[in-house]
Amino acid sequence: MNVTNLSFSSRAAVGDQFNWAYELEDMGYAGWEIVQEGSQTLSDENIHLVRDISETTNLTLTMHLPFSDMNLAGLNKGIHDEIMRQMKKCLDMGSDFVSLAVVHPGYLSPYGSQVQDQAWKKNVESIQQLSDHAADMGIVIAVENMPKMPKIYGMNPDEMLDILKDVNRENVGITLDVGHANTNGFVDEFVEKCLGKIKHMHIHDNHGKRDEHLPLGQGTVDWKKFMESISGYKGMMVTEMMNLDEGRQCIEYLKSL
Repeated sequence: MNVTNLSFSSRAAVGDQFNWAYELEDMGYAGWEIVQEGSQTLSDENIHLVRDISETTNLTLTMHLPFSDMNLAGLNKGIHDEIMRQMKKCLDMGSDFVSLAVVHPGYLSPYGSQVQDQAWKKNVESIQQLSDHAADMGIVIAVENMPKMPKIYGMNPDEMLDILKDVNRENVGITLDVGHANTNGFVDEFVEKCLGKIKHMHIHDNHGKRDEHLPLGQGTVDWKKFMESISGYKGMMVTEMMNLDEGRQCIEYLKSL
Protein backbone atom coordinates (compact mmCIF):
# COMPACT_ATOMS: atom_id res chain seq x y z
CA MET A 1 0.00 0.00 0.00
CA ASN A 2 1.01 3.65 -0.38
CA VAL A 3 2.62 4.93 2.83
CA THR A 4 3.84 8.28 1.51
CA ASN A 5 1.79 10.27 4.04
CA LEU A 6 3.19 8.56 7.15
CA SER A 7 4.53 10.64 10.01
CA PHE A 8 6.22 9.63 13.26
CA SER A 9 5.71 10.79 16.82
CA SER A 10 7.78 9.71 19.81
CA ARG A 11 5.77 9.23 23.01
CA ALA A 12 8.91 8.72 25.08
CA ALA A 13 10.95 11.44 26.70
CA VAL A 14 14.08 11.66 24.59
CA GLY A 15 17.45 12.69 25.93
CA ASP A 16 19.25 13.57 22.71
CA GLN A 17 16.88 16.36 21.76
CA PHE A 18 15.91 15.92 18.11
CA ASN A 19 18.89 14.32 16.35
CA TRP A 20 16.93 11.10 15.89
CA ALA A 21 14.47 12.92 13.63
CA TYR A 22 17.10 12.92 10.87
CA GLU A 23 16.62 9.15 10.59
CA LEU A 24 12.94 9.35 9.75
CA GLU A 25 13.20 9.95 6.01
CA ASP A 26 15.58 7.02 5.52
CA MET A 27 13.09 4.85 7.39
CA GLY A 28 10.33 5.85 4.98
CA TYR A 29 8.54 8.54 6.98
CA ALA A 30 7.39 11.77 5.37
CA GLY A 31 6.67 13.70 8.56
CA TRP A 32 7.43 14.27 12.21
CA GLU A 33 4.94 15.26 14.91
CA ILE A 34 6.63 17.30 17.63
CA VAL A 35 5.08 16.38 20.99
CA GLN A 36 5.07 19.34 23.36
CA GLU A 37 5.92 17.28 26.43
CA GLY A 38 9.06 17.00 28.53
CA SER A 39 12.35 17.35 26.67
CA GLN A 40 10.55 17.60 23.34
CA THR A 41 8.87 20.90 24.22
CA LEU A 42 10.02 23.75 22.01
CA SER A 43 12.05 26.44 23.74
CA ASP A 44 14.44 29.29 22.97
CA GLU A 45 17.28 26.83 23.64
CA ASN A 46 16.24 24.13 21.16
CA ILE A 47 14.22 25.94 18.49
CA HIS A 48 17.31 26.19 16.27
CA LEU A 49 17.49 22.40 16.16
CA VAL A 50 13.95 22.16 14.80
CA ARG A 51 14.67 24.94 12.33
CA ASP A 52 17.65 22.96 11.03
CA ILE A 53 15.51 19.85 10.60
CA SER A 54 12.81 21.86 8.82
CA GLU A 55 15.33 23.43 6.45
CA THR A 56 17.51 20.40 5.70
CA THR A 57 14.88 17.63 5.34
CA ASN A 58 11.63 17.19 3.41
CA LEU A 59 9.70 16.20 6.54
CA THR A 60 6.24 17.68 7.05
CA LEU A 61 6.14 18.95 10.62
CA THR A 62 3.05 18.96 12.80
CA MET A 63 2.65 19.64 16.50
CA HIS A 64 0.91 17.91 19.39
CA LEU A 65 0.04 20.53 22.00
CA PRO A 66 0.79 19.59 25.65
CA PHE A 67 -1.68 17.33 27.41
CA SER A 68 -0.18 16.37 30.79
CA ASP A 69 -1.89 18.40 33.53
CA MET A 70 -3.83 20.30 30.85
CA ASN A 71 -7.62 20.52 31.09
CA LEU A 72 -9.38 22.76 28.59
CA ALA A 73 -12.61 22.30 30.56
CA GLY A 74 -11.05 23.31 33.88
CA LEU A 75 -12.94 25.92 35.87
CA ASN A 76 -10.11 27.20 38.08
CA LYS A 77 -9.45 30.51 36.32
CA GLY A 78 -5.83 30.96 37.37
CA ILE A 79 -4.82 27.46 36.32
CA HIS A 80 -6.84 27.62 33.11
CA ASP A 81 -5.27 30.95 32.15
CA GLU A 82 -1.82 29.41 32.53
CA ILE A 83 -2.81 26.39 30.43
CA MET A 84 -3.97 28.66 27.63
CA ARG A 85 -0.81 30.78 27.90
CA GLN A 86 1.40 27.71 27.55
CA MET A 87 -0.57 26.30 24.63
CA LYS A 88 -0.52 29.60 22.77
CA LYS A 89 3.21 29.88 23.38
CA CYS A 90 3.68 26.45 21.79
CA LEU A 91 1.75 27.62 18.74
CA ASP A 92 3.89 30.74 18.56
CA MET A 93 7.10 28.70 18.80
CA GLY A 94 6.01 26.33 16.04
CA SER A 95 4.44 28.87 13.71
CA ASP A 96 7.40 28.84 11.29
CA PHE A 97 7.34 25.05 10.93
CA VAL A 98 3.84 23.61 11.36
CA SER A 99 0.47 24.11 9.71
CA LEU A 100 -1.48 21.75 12.01
CA ALA A 101 -1.59 21.30 15.78
CA VAL A 102 -3.34 18.51 17.68
CA VAL A 103 -5.15 19.23 20.94
CA HIS A 104 -6.92 17.02 23.47
CA PRO A 105 -10.40 18.07 24.57
CA GLY A 106 -11.00 18.70 28.25
CA TYR A 107 -12.43 16.51 30.98
CA LEU A 108 -14.73 16.85 33.97
CA SER A 109 -12.97 17.75 37.22
CA PRO A 110 -14.73 17.00 40.51
CA TYR A 111 -16.20 20.50 40.44
CA GLY A 112 -16.87 20.35 36.71
CA SER A 113 -18.89 17.19 37.27
CA GLN A 114 -21.26 19.26 39.41
CA VAL A 115 -21.66 22.00 36.79
CA GLN A 116 -21.34 20.12 33.54
CA ASP A 117 -22.88 22.84 31.37
CA GLN A 118 -20.19 25.27 32.53
CA ALA A 119 -17.44 22.72 31.90
CA TRP A 120 -18.67 22.02 28.37
CA LYS A 121 -18.84 25.74 27.65
CA LYS A 122 -15.29 26.23 28.95
CA ASN A 123 -14.04 23.37 26.79
CA VAL A 124 -15.60 24.93 23.69
CA GLU A 125 -14.36 28.42 24.52
CA SER A 126 -10.83 27.10 25.05
CA ILE A 127 -10.74 25.47 21.62
CA GLN A 128 -12.14 28.66 20.11
CA GLN A 129 -9.35 30.68 21.72
CA LEU A 130 -6.71 28.31 20.40
CA SER A 131 -8.20 28.20 16.93
CA ASP A 132 -8.46 32.00 16.74
CA HIS A 133 -4.84 32.32 17.87
CA ALA A 134 -3.75 29.64 15.39
CA ALA A 135 -5.71 31.14 12.51
CA ASP A 136 -3.47 34.21 12.47
CA MET A 137 -0.54 31.86 11.76
CA GLY A 138 -2.30 29.66 9.22
CA ILE A 139 -2.45 26.70 11.61
CA VAL A 140 -5.31 24.18 11.73
CA ILE A 141 -6.38 22.94 15.17
CA ALA A 142 -7.26 19.23 15.07
CA VAL A 143 -9.15 18.03 18.15
CA GLU A 144 -8.32 14.43 19.05
CA ASN A 145 -10.85 11.78 20.04
CA MET A 146 -10.09 10.19 23.41
CA PRO A 147 -9.70 6.61 24.68
CA LYS A 148 -11.95 4.90 27.19
CA MET A 149 -11.38 7.07 30.27
CA PRO A 150 -13.72 8.39 32.97
CA LYS A 151 -15.26 11.84 32.48
CA ILE A 152 -13.32 12.90 29.39
CA TYR A 153 -14.86 14.52 26.33
CA GLY A 154 -14.56 13.13 22.82
CA MET A 155 -14.78 9.37 23.27
CA ASN A 156 -17.46 8.90 20.60
CA PRO A 157 -18.02 10.40 17.13
CA ASP A 158 -21.25 12.20 17.98
CA GLU A 159 -19.61 14.12 20.81
CA MET A 160 -16.66 15.00 18.61
CA LEU A 161 -19.04 16.39 16.00
CA ASP A 162 -20.85 18.34 18.75
CA ILE A 163 -17.54 19.91 19.78
CA LEU A 164 -16.80 21.00 16.22
CA LYS A 165 -20.32 22.35 15.79
CA ASP A 166 -20.18 24.42 18.98
CA VAL A 167 -16.63 25.65 18.32
CA ASN A 168 -17.75 26.77 14.86
CA ARG A 169 -14.36 27.73 13.41
CA GLU A 170 -13.17 27.09 9.86
CA ASN A 171 -9.67 26.05 10.94
CA VAL A 172 -10.85 23.32 13.35
CA GLY A 173 -11.15 19.64 12.47
CA ILE A 174 -10.68 16.19 13.98
CA THR A 175 -7.59 14.13 14.66
CA LEU A 176 -8.87 10.58 14.42
CA ASP A 177 -6.86 8.46 16.84
CA VAL A 178 -7.59 4.94 15.66
CA GLY A 179 -6.21 3.29 18.78
CA HIS A 180 -8.37 5.50 21.00
CA ALA A 181 -11.43 4.72 18.89
CA ASN A 182 -10.71 1.00 19.20
CA THR A 183 -10.84 1.13 23.01
CA ASN A 184 -14.41 2.42 22.69
CA GLY A 185 -15.48 0.20 19.77
CA PHE A 186 -16.01 3.13 17.41
CA VAL A 187 -13.41 2.71 14.65
CA ASP A 188 -15.97 2.05 11.90
CA GLU A 189 -18.41 4.64 13.22
CA PHE A 190 -15.76 7.38 13.30
CA VAL A 191 -15.01 6.74 9.63
CA GLU A 192 -18.70 6.61 8.69
CA LYS A 193 -19.70 9.78 10.54
CA CYS A 194 -16.60 11.96 10.62
CA LEU A 195 -14.42 11.23 7.59
CA GLY A 196 -15.15 14.61 6.00
CA LYS A 197 -14.07 16.38 9.20
CA ILE A 198 -10.88 14.38 9.78
CA LYS A 199 -7.79 16.50 9.07
CA HIS A 200 -5.17 14.28 10.72
CA MET A 201 -4.75 10.77 12.11
CA HIS A 202 -2.87 8.93 14.83
CA ILE A 203 -2.40 5.21 14.24
CA HIS A 204 -1.40 2.59 16.80
CA ASP A 205 -2.85 -0.68 18.02
CA ASN A 206 -4.35 -2.22 21.16
CA HIS A 207 -6.61 -5.08 22.23
CA GLY A 208 -9.74 -2.97 22.55
CA LYS A 209 -9.67 -2.45 26.30
CA ARG A 210 -6.97 0.12 27.06
CA ASP A 211 -4.69 2.56 25.26
CA GLU A 212 -1.61 0.35 24.77
CA HIS A 213 0.04 2.16 21.81
CA LEU A 214 1.28 -1.06 20.26
CA PRO A 215 2.89 -1.23 16.81
CA LEU A 216 0.38 -1.84 14.03
CA GLY A 217 -0.71 -5.46 13.69
CA GLN A 218 -0.09 -6.36 17.33
CA GLY A 219 -3.64 -5.67 18.53
CA THR A 220 -7.21 -6.09 17.34
CA VAL A 221 -7.60 -3.20 14.86
CA ASP A 222 -8.48 -4.51 11.40
CA TRP A 223 -5.96 -2.36 9.54
CA LYS A 224 -6.69 -3.73 6.08
CA LYS A 225 -10.38 -2.89 6.45
CA PHE A 226 -9.57 0.48 7.97
CA MET A 227 -7.14 1.50 5.23
CA GLU A 228 -9.65 0.52 2.56
CA SER A 229 -12.37 2.57 4.29
CA ILE A 230 -10.27 5.77 4.19
CA SER A 231 -9.00 5.40 0.64
CA GLY A 232 -9.78 9.06 -0.15
CA TYR A 233 -8.03 10.48 2.91
CA LYS A 234 -5.12 12.81 2.06
CA GLY A 235 -3.85 13.96 5.47
CA MET A 236 -0.92 12.71 7.54
CA MET A 237 -1.07 9.44 9.47
CA VAL A 238 1.12 9.56 12.57
CA THR A 239 2.46 6.39 14.19
CA GLU A 240 2.65 7.20 17.90
CA MET A 241 5.38 4.86 19.09
CA MET A 242 7.85 4.69 21.97
CA ASN A 243 10.94 4.45 19.77
CA LEU A 244 12.23 4.31 16.20
CA ASP A 245 12.32 0.50 16.16
CA GLU A 246 8.56 0.38 16.74
CA GLY A 247 8.21 2.98 13.99
CA ARG A 248 10.06 0.67 11.59
CA GLN A 249 7.75 -2.20 12.57
CA CYS A 250 4.72 -0.07 11.65
CA ILE A 251 6.10 0.75 8.21
CA GLU A 252 6.92 -2.90 7.47
CA TYR A 253 3.44 -3.97 8.57
CA LEU A 254 1.71 -1.40 6.35
CA LYS A 255 3.82 -2.45 3.38
CA SER A 256 2.70 -6.04 3.95
CA LEU A 257 -1.00 -5.23 3.68
